[in-house]
Amino acid sequence: MSEDPTPVSDSPFRSEPSSRDEAPQFVLPLVVRIERADPPARTDALETAARAVLTILADERSTGEGEWAGAMRNWQDARIRKVVRRARGAEWRRAEALDGVTVTGKSAQVRVFPPVPLDGWPKDLARLQVSGTDLDDAEPPVDADPAAPVLWLNPDLGMSAGKAMAQAGHAAQLAWWELSDGERTAWRDADFPLAVRTADAERWPGLTGGGLPLVRDAGFTEIAPGSCTVVADHPALRGEPRGTGGLASTRSE
Repeated sequence: MSEDPTPVSDSPFRSEPSSRDEAPQFVLPLVVRIERADPPARTDALETAARAVLTILADERSTGEGEWAGAMRNWQDARIRKVVRRARGAEWRRAEALDGVTVTGKSAQVRVFPPVPLDGWPKDLARLQVSGTDLDDAEPPVDADPAAPVLWLNPDLGMSAGKAMAQAGHAAQLAWWELSDGERTAWRDADFPLAVRTADAERWPGLTGGGLPLVRDAGFTEIAPGSCTVVADHPALRGEPRGTGGLASTRSE
């Protein structure tokens, strides 16, 4: 199980300059499988990406003396970055041969890898494209279960599926950090149930002002710096803020 949540004064999601900016920068790679004839549904891809982030955070190889623990610590000691790339066919098979974890949703497959240096991607991942991750839902997603965790997207922002997948992953990570050990264990043992939905415009101000974990993007791609992208509405976090709760900033691409 991962360590206690990072204190708010030293959060890697804060926008203010800090010593984290001086540390070597790492990135968490995620690869989504997008076959030409059978692409995944957008919402399922977002949910599967969020679950993939939680899966690697909870993996025993990521903690203590695990084989990924050093890379995970280096990544979390700096600014938190996630990049989503796409693969199909032989590209996907090469990605699956690399050290990592594949998480499967209803139609989506996402493979998450231990963090790598920002300028040190493995060649089989570096050659994959970031663009081209535009996906659609054949049918509008059903209403989210209010008793389950929901990652609420900003209704006023248009993001590619790849960008939104990274943002959903950020929000899931913020929620994970703020949960107690027992709450994390229960979420993990249930296989990380969650939903990703776009908030109603009239509800969004209440979500952003309710003390729940909130992602602010660094503005490297697609959207303006400081944009509020996702609110992590985990049932255990509703009510009084704790840990890193409230406004948070990411360094995402």
